Amino acid sequence: MPSRESHERLTALLDPATTVLLTVECQQGVVGPDSALPELAAAARSSGALANIARLVATAHESGVQVMHAVAESRPDGRGGNRNARLFRAAARLPVQQHSGSTAVRVAPPIEVADEDLVVRRLHGLSPLAGTDVDPLLRNLGCRTLVVTGVSANIAIPNAVFDAVNLGYTAVVPADAIAGVPAEYTPAMVRNTLALVATVTSTDAVLGGWKRPRREGAAVTPA
Repeated sequence: MPSRESHERLTALLDPATTVLLTVECQQGVVGPDSALPELAAAARSSGALANIARLVATAHESGVQVMHAVAESRPDGRGGNRNARLFRAAARLPVQQHSGSTAVRVAPPIEVADEDLVVRRLHGLSPLAGTDVDPLLRNLGCRTLVVTGVSANIAIPNAVFDAVNLGYTAVVPADAIAGVPAEYTPAMVRNTLALVATVTSTDAVLGGWKRPRREGAAVTPA
């Protein structure tokens, strides 16, 4: 069982004034019923990760935590997109394309997007942070802690965590709010890689941190 000290540290890290909740590629063309990657979509749903992300987003809205959705998309002509890896070449041949303006790049239910949410779209690369507006937006928001959720635990999630840490943010990963393929890969990635650089926790622990009353004048504990 986590200690009271660890609960208090997590609560301090999750201060709504300095925390941003990031959803990564939680879009209809990735995790929706008509996904270009049905195995990944099935893992996100059957594991409960997508439902947990929706819970986190809903509570963030209630608690005053800024929500940011990172969406990967492409132009129909592919202009500006990467072609320098097998993944990109395979994605270009999939029957469902993540074209800008299409249904595929809308945030997928049951996640609800509020008016105050920020949606950041990228046309290139593997990371939602590298070469996008995410970092300057986080800095302008006064973010110190970035809660990373979404898909996939294979590529985009570790990229997001590494980039966040390299940029000076404290990364928090609710392990039950990310998914990858095969299913057994996600806990291995969390245990052997993400736990070395991020605060790994659960959806319920994050929700408890946001709902728990804070002491007057409580300071944020450094990572």
